[in-house]
Amino acid sequence: MSISSKLSRRKFNTLLGAASLSTLATPNIAFGAKPKVVVVGGGAGGATAARYIAKDSNGEIDVTLVEPNKRYYTCFFSNLYLGGFRDFASTGHGYDRLVTEHGINVVHDWAVGVDGAAKTVALGSGASIGYDRLVLSPGIDMKYDSVPGYSVEAQSRVPHGWKSGTQVQIIKAQVEALPEGGTYIMVPPPNPYRCPPGPYERVSMIAHILKQTNPTAKIIVLDPKEKFSKQGLFSEGWEKHYPGMVEWIGSDIHGGILNVDTENMSVETDFDTFEADAMSVIPGQKAGAIAMHAGVTDGDWAPIVPASMQTKADEAIYVLGDASVASAMPKSGFSANSQAKVAANHIRAELTDSRMFEARFANTCWSLIAPNDGVKVGARYQAGAESIESVESFISQTGESDELRRTTYEESESWYEAMTDDLFG
Repeated sequence: MSISSKLSRRKFNTLLGAASLSTLATPNIAFGAKPKVVVVGGGAGGATAARYIAKDSNGEIDVTLVEPNKRYYTCFFSNLYLGGFRDFASTGHGYDRLVTEHGINVVHDWAVGVDGAAKTVALGSGASIGYDRLVLSPGIDMKYDSVPGYSVEAQSRVPHGWKSGTQVQIIKAQVEALPEGGTYIMVPPPNPYRCPPGPYERVSMIAHILKQTNPTAKIIVLDPKEKFSKQGLFSEGWEKHYPGMVEWIGSDIHGGILNVDTENMSVETDFDTFEADAMSVIPGQKAGAIAMHAGVTDGDWAPIVPASMQTKADEAIYVLGDASVASAMPKSGFSANSQAKVAANHIRAELTDSRMFEARFANTCWSLIAPNDGVKVGARYQAGAESIESVESFISQTGESDELRRTTYEESESWYEAMTDDLFG
């Protein structure tokens, strides 16, 4: 073989090796392989997105769901566990059917970083996963320092109970252990916040327990807001079912939370210092950490393109649910599920060159005030040029009949079963 032939062969092998290395960092669709979608977060947004992308693409897209927990406990209906209407196990759901029925690769690990240029997600185990499209549905993180005196360390003694898991069990134990005639204080979160679990439904469920076991106990709600959603409905319900038990005090009255003493169980406000036998403090909230690490947030939340749920910072990354700036839509499980279907439709259409449908969104938030006394608020939405806009809304009315309120509660129970089937297959 001539020297020139040997040099040509060596040059070819060098180029081949370089090409092989480049495929690790280059989107798979450029080489005719199955496009890859990574979904981070296995809750209402993430599980829905993973399932619909896999299902509607008929196996043409490789879907990986990254979720550290092997069982997901829903925030929605956690208050009904607290009130004794459900057992805790009934709020937990696994991922087995996403694997067996839809071929989704479920990885139980933490997503700890995103390299948007290389299109990779770093995992806590040290591994990384490449993607063509990335869906982030990380829920919320707590801004503990938003309430003076509150901290990460204090949350086991004064729980917030605002993430799916065991903190709501701590709250239930504290309520059941409240001394006769004792006082329970709740500090609700400022806007915007994840709901459910709704703070005022939670107050209702605590009152429901105390009415049966400790009827002379008192609940004081020290709200950082001057008003709240469905306030007239809750005020009417508390007066009807728990007269004299619930005292709601808005910020225009107490003047602001100055300090929470988690050791001595007291809350200092500009108006007075309130003492309790047990407390729950829900601080301000922000997008889950992985959204921050991905560089797609602007302040506490991630701005999105309304018609697709793509982030405005990176068109290959989508953000769903609580972590997104979804304008008129509240930070609810139903909202996340609805947004996930819009994102899944957009991703499937882009990666498989199939039909893309117009974005449509919906949400309903149910709240239980007392047995068979359910209320609701909701809306339908469309994608505007700059924001998601409400096109039609509804809300329960004060003075409704017992029959209608019972029907509303039964409707919410049916919704939960349908929703969890939609999420987890």
